[in-house]
Amino acid sequence: MSTPRFLTLPPGVSSEQIETPLGSFAALEALPSSGVPERWPALLVPGFTGSKEDFIAVLQTLAQAGRRVIAVDMRGQYETPGPDDPSAYSCAALGADIDAIAAVVGQGEPVHLLGHSFGGLVARETALHGAKLASLTLMSSGPAGIVGPRERMGRMMLAELPEYGLDYMWSNRMEPEALAAGVPDDIVAFLRKRLLANHPTGLVAMAHEVLGAHDRCAELAGCGLDLLVLYGEHDDGWPPLLQAEMARRLDAECVVVPGALHSPAVEAPETTAAALTRFWNTAESRLLQHQHG
Repeated sequence: MSTPRFLTLPPGVSSEQIETPLGSFAALEALPSSGVPERWPALLVPGFTGSKEDFIAVLQTLAQAGRRVIAVDMRGQYETPGPDDPSAYSCAALGADIDAIAAVVGQGEPVHLLGHSFGGLVARETALHGAKLASLTLMSSGPAGIVGPRERMGRMMLAELPEYGLDYMWSNRMEPEALAAGVPDDIVAFLRKRLLANHPTGLVAMAHEVLGAHDRCAELAGCGLDLLVLYGEHDDGWPPLLQAEMARRLDAECVVVPGALHSPAVEAPETTAAALTRFWNTAESRLLQHQHG
């Protein structure tokens, strides 16, 4: 679970609703201080049990490079409602949602897409779906189902959530962890509100997806996109060595964020934002040269 360090929206960042043919999605939008984006936009997708707020520390910095940056809650997450149908929460279905959001955000232009953790598994579906993308970044994500400590947490959630419900998960698992980690009271209150706002069916379905995802690196490597694999030096999700190997298989650029764990956008926002801006600008220049060449 990503834990934002603060919740106050920085200057130039506002809450929005993105209206698509597939439904309405809650979002945070960051605009350059000039108000006029000169570069192609970026779309940020959170992980399992996460939300748009996981990117709050990087939004303003990313926008100052001259682009509109949008972070969303996926269907069934926090402030985006979701249906009771488990099939709405497959990676493929969520990837189609992100494709629809990207089409609205891009307004005909390509979009830089980033997926964090489970959001990376969703974002690669969007890419393989043929969305109009400028680049794809997999942040703290992996080639297939999650392994390690977070795999155990996912399996525990699958065992307990259907039987005991979200209140039980919060009181017995997540709140004690947050308090032991010294998380401030206002952030603890947000984490509780966010967890309980998730659609329970969505959480169970997403847990199945993040645990059972298939390896699609071979397909993704042939998609023709500029790819970036970015992760924290001490990631406790997919092991760093596994992510480095994935980058090699994808022929992707690889950035390791010093000192960060599973949420580089929270733990090392300036380093993360600088790496993303450099990658996006390079990918954009290459695409524009290709278009005009």
